[in-house]
Amino acid sequence: MTNQTENNTLQEEVTDMREILRQVYEAMSEKGYNPIGQIVGYLLSEDPTYITNYRNARALIRKIDRDELMSELVKNYLELT
Repeated sequence: MTNQTENNTLQEEVTDMREILRQVYEAMSEKGYNPIGQIVGYLLSEDPTYITNYRNARALIRKIDRDELMSELVKNYLELT
């Protein structure tokens, strides 16, 4: 696999994670939850009960590799991407 192909694949994964997080965020907001707090709770504990089943949010967020997501979050926070 070429470096360009690897970069494209990584970018697609990041885009997928971003879209999943948006969908989960929206579902949590619609149900009246604090989506940031609930998502952080899930990321720290991996306890799926932090995430509502509404709009399939719980199943969606479990598709994300937590380590990859946290790595991307830190990179973006530090603006390293």
